Amino acid sequence: MGLIPKEFIDELLSRADIVEVIDARVPLKKSGREYSACCPFHEEKTPSFTVSPAKQFYHCFGCGAHGTAIGFLMEYEHLDFVEAVYELARAVGLTVPRTGVEAPAAPVDQDSYALLQQAAEFYRKQLREHAEAGRAVEYLKGRGLTGEIAAEYGVGYTPSGWSQLAQAFPASHPALVKLGLLVEKESGGVYDRFRERVMFPIHDQRGRVIGFGGRVLGKEEPKYLNSPESPVFHKGRELYGLYQARKSLRKIERLLVVEGYMDVLALAQYGIRNVVATLGTATTREHLERIFRVAPEAVFCFDGDRAGREAAWRALEAALPLMHEGRQARFLFLPEGEDPDTLVRKEGRAAFEARVGQTMPLSDFLYEGLAKQTDIKTMDGRARLVELSRALLGRLPEGVYRHMMVTRLSEIVHISADILSGLLGFGAAVKPPRSGKRQGIRRLDDLTGGAGAPMSPVRRAIALLLQRPALAKIAGEPRRLAGTEIAGVDILVSLLELLQAQPHLNTAALLERGRDLPHGRYLLKLAQWRPLLKEEEWQMEFLGALAQIGRQGLEERREHLISKSRIAPLSAEEKRELAQLLSTPPDQGRG
Repeated sequence: MGLIPKEFIDELLSRADIVEVIDARVPLKKSGREYSACCPFHEEKTPSFTVSPAKQFYHCFGCGAHGTAIGFLMEYEHLDFVEAVYELARAVGLTVPRTGVEAPAAPVDQDSYALLQQAAEFYRKQLREHAEAGRAVEYLKGRGLTGEIAAEYGVGYTPSGWSQLAQAFPASHPALVKLGLLVEKESGGVYDRFRERVMFPIHDQRGRVIGFGGRVLGKEEPKYLNSPESPVFHKGRELYGLYQARKSLRKIERLLVVEGYMDVLALAQYGIRNVVATLGTATTREHLERIFRVAPEAVFCFDGDRAGREAAWRALEAALPLMHEGRQARFLFLPEGEDPDTLVRKEGRAAFEARVGQTMPLSDFLYEGLAKQTDIKTMDGRARLVELSRALLGRLPEGVYRHMMVTRLSEIVHISADILSGLLGFGAAVKPPRSGKRQGIRRLDDLTGGAGAPMSPVRRAIALLLQRPALAKIAGEPRRLAGTEIAGVDILVSLLELLQAQPHLNTAALLERGRDLPHGRYLLKLAQWRPLLKEEEWQMEFLGALAQIGRQGLEERREHLISKSRIAPLSAEEKRELAQLLSTPPDQGRG
């Protein structure tokens, strides 16, 4: 959670009502103890989206979307975690505390957004009315842009001269300096940062103007100039055209990432609306996090020359840590001398979209790029390829995608995936099952089980805790359950200890505490569970699950000592422990 205290997140989620948060954006209807609506995250005619006031949790039985009030704001408004916290805090009247020197800045005064909007309107007016605007109009027409697209994206113009904007807003000079539209002179006074340029307003995910890009019409340098960093504008995480793409398309399966403003506008002109541009910077992790919150696939469109491939490689490196299952990154390299703007006007929409459909997947680009650095026809060259791959594959999150990338490398270098995974330091790709009848759940992935899987005692206990956190009060000493290899027991123990120390925490707070932890997504899955038991039976079921875990732990320890005794003599203490375990009735768990 970065530099926002966990305690504040707990308080925020206890103050906020998820029903109010969602109902303000998606009208809800009362349905028994819960609320329902048609899901905002996929198209449906029959409502399958439910909101639980008791758990402060939403879940769609159609597409599987689920989470807390913070999670809903992140998905629905396409906010990052910090932005969602600030938005929820604003709604309930709380001030977000900040710790550390690098804490996120406080929310910007709304007057800043209003002033930027007024500046955007000023630039649009100059494009329509100023005597010098003919050059800008001719430039835009020459690039094939219609008035409709120019108006939709708010394209404007700033004339020559050093004080056009400054004269239009004489009372706002300090604020405009802070926002980067005016520059202070060393001798005093101010001057316009943008002069004689076509102006492209940059919008945030809510449609507010946060900055500008300007394309020069003369021979001045730089050809493109962006607003500097400001309290509202951070070019390392903003994407030009994202707001318009979301506004135009109800569902976006793929976002095409290009390099220039005119690329976005030209493609929009031809009906290709799922396009965004970085703002003169290399693709960053923040860019990609924003992209993947909107669409599961990113296609990076670069020139096919050396510079374009270097930019693509930087995008690949930024993407690796975010490549969870279900996400894709692909690369489209254009013919020499072409960019999306020129190519779509030359070939048309159908041909350009055909190119997008034949892009290179991240895996091919990665291994193709590394293979150029060695000779994979030789044993030494293949060994070199493995070493080159080690650091890059290590950036991938654990899971199916990394396993598949290792498997692909194993095919190239002719080594089994299990051995290669071990050599790379990832452990065996697939761990063989341990011997013995009662192995329980050995992988964390199994914590939530598959469709129709029986509910293990650990799953039952955690799921019931998420339904009713107050059950922790009757659980006894949590550490008595620790020390076994049953996957999930460590999670159960940590939840019990947390709830016993902080009994005021609700389900949403527990889920947010686990957001950045490896087991967080499993808690989200278990929170969707609906017990078939009557509520008055939950306590007995919970205690029964704990007792079963205790018995399983004793049996596990007993089998371990027996197996060990067949290999080497037990110590005197181990012999006493085994004798006690053998004399313990099968139905007696840990006390």
